[in-house]
Amino acid sequence: MASYPTVDEIAQARERLGDLVIETPVHQWRGAEIEAVTGPGTEVFLKLELFQYTGTFKPRGALTNLLSLSKAQLQKGVTAVSAGNHAIATAYAAKVMGSTAKVAMIRTASKIRIEKCREYGADVILTDNIHQAFDEVTRIQEEEGRYLVHPFDGPLTTLGTATAGWEFARQVEDLDAMIIPIGGGGLCAGFSCALKQMQPQVRIIGVEPIGAQTMSMSFAQGSPAKVDKIETIADSLAPPYALEFSYEMCRAFVDEIVLVTDDEMRRAMRLMFEGIKLAVEPAGAAALAALTGCLKDQLAGQRVGVLVCGTNIAFADFCKIVGDS
Repeated sequence: MASYPTVDEIAQARERLGDLVIETPVHQWRGAEIEAVTGPGTEVFLKLELFQYTGTFKPRGALTNLLSLSKAQLQKGVTAVSAGNHAIATAYAAKVMGSTAKVAMIRTASKIRIEKCREYGADVILTDNIHQAFDEVTRIQEEEGRYLVHPFDGPLTTLGTATAGWEFARQVEDLDAMIIPIGGGGLCAGFSCALKQMQPQVRIIGVEPIGAQTMSMSFAQGSPAKVDKIETIADSLAPPYALEFSYEMCRAFVDEIVLVTDDEMRRAMRLMFEGIKLAVEPAGAAALAALTGCLKDQLAGQRVGVLVCGTNIAFADFCKIVGDS
């Protein structure tokens, strides 16, 4: 079994990040809208990573990687592959660390995400699909010597995401359960590692979209799984495969993985907009979709954390997706 960071190591990582990241707030959601869909007595605490720099949790992992690099490597630059949010975070991290970023994204990525990468100074290379994007990043590494900032795997990336769990464990005491979205698993791995060590009683529940259930497939077969076809509106939760480190870390700290449909995420997006005036992308609503759907009865009357992992979505796209709910 791999060695995972201790609470002290995570706290030190958060100190190194300093004011390059925000200690994102927690909102306890009260009122008729949430009680109607969770039942009376359920206490809901939202960890609002959408208020992080770049709009998602991603800078935590990207910066933790860059803070480990030598001056010589920072001069050579970094690279990344992403549907958007990780590329934006890597571009941001490179800018604030005095480095440069060259990122690969698929052509169908949100235009607003592509433009945000360019606004932070990144060189953006567009490919036809995610597999080509990974091939392009490999070429960039080999030819230019750039450091790969992995979107979800590895000790540094997950150490960065663990700082969000460390914050939340200090912000909300005596949790019964925590619901965390899963894409590649890096967020869930790191967050759960910190939270479970600080609040051992908490039940960690990962949530994946149907059509991109890579980690639940990995749990079922006992090793990292690969999917050939992705079909979900939650493109931020849709990597083509799981990898060993984040998979093993999730196995160590995650108690259960549940699945949500696109329609359930659409309804959760609408609920968040109407109930607390937050406009989130589908991934940002996945944990709430699980709480108000398949987990409603299981978690009734408990103190539940819900991770709102972020949002980078164009207004027109938000309206179209929510309008279909």
